Amino acid sequence: MATLAIYVGAALAEIAGCFAFWAWLRLDRSPLWLVPGTASLTLFAWLLTRIDSDFAGRAYATYGGIYIGASLLWLWVAESQRPDRWDVTGAIVCLLGAAIIVWSPRPS
Repeated sequence: MATLAIYVGAALAEIAGCFAFWAWLRLDRSPLWLVPGTASLTLFAWLLTRIDSDFAGRAYATYGGIYIGASLLWLWVAESQRPDRWDVTGAIVCLLGAAIIVWSPRPS
């Protein structure tokens, strides 16, 4: 459960950090948006290193599924754009892939 919380926290930190850059470059917001954006992206990187995994690539691959689901939640909550059935279907496929990566039996 702690691992899932770290993944969700990392996803929120990355999305918020990337959105700060999006706001600056695409929405003509102040460059001051880069300050919390950079801090948020730093938090994202730090959180991802807290994942209990022997291999970074496996932790990152699992994170990808969580990130996609969290991005669609951001789309809905922060941008008031409800995900369509294809968004939801794609997120489910990605989360299933992440679950396979995390919980597949591996030789010791």
